[in-house]
Amino acid sequence: MELELKRLIEPILAEAGLELDSLEVTPIGKRRIVRVVVDGDGPQGRGPLLDDISAASSLISAALDSTDTLGDGPYTLEVTSRGVGAPLTDVKHFRRNYGRLVKVKLPDESITGRIVGVTDIAAILDIDGNTREVAVDLVRKATVQVELNPPKEFALPGDEEI
Repeated sequence: MELELKRLIEPILAEAGLELDSLEVTPIGKRRIVRVVVDGDGPQGRGPLLDDISAASSLISAALDSTDTLGDGPYTLEVTSRGVGAPLTDVKHFRRNYGRLVKVKLPDESITGRIVGVTDIAAILDIDGNTREVAVDLVRKATVQVELNPPKEFALPGDEEI
């Protein structure tokens, strides 16, 4: 069933400029929860906007209602982005988090630095004023560190100081 769902959902997401990050169908009693996690560059290259996800959710819901992919039973659809806590596992994840502070676990050490660049195979981190290139395929785990007041030069357009 999940393969059929992917075939149904991926073209809808592609048309909306999004990509399928993960898909999970969980039975709960007589219902099922269809959880669709999406990603994408978004207008500023740093992830999809809430409006994009909302529009995609409506399109996916309509497509699911018009097919028998899920059968006759009731379901709940959840469409969401990867979220700040999702691990960075691919070069595109590092690129979409440009300017963010990340904690990276490598085979022999853990480092924390700000993403200041990305190549085809590596993330370039600023660690206390020194840059270091980290090959993404060597990363065991990488997560964004939440900052309440990131440096101004890394703020998104439209972000305002409080």
